[in-house]
Amino acid sequence: MTAAQIELVGYIAAACTTLCWLPQAVRTIRTKDTRAISLVTQCFFAIGITLWLVYGIALQSWPVIISNIVTLPLVLTVAFMKLRHG
Repeated sequence: MTAAQIELVGYIAAACTTLCWLPQAVRTIRTKDTRAISLVTQCFFAIGITLWLVYGIALQSWPVIISNIVTLPLVLTVAFMKLRHG
């Protein structure tokens, strides 16, 4: 694979993993129903996303950076909603 093809795979993977999270976040924000969401899981997920972002920045990997910049606010929003709405 060429470097451009590898980058393309990274962008496609980033889009898939980021977009799959979007419906859950939108639903949670709209309904404010957080009963089925684990706060511990959300917190660990946010930590993991933050670490992936740091890793992506260190490697200057734009697919990793962009996907985690988009996903982190969504995850944090759901976590804060869990704290607020139980």
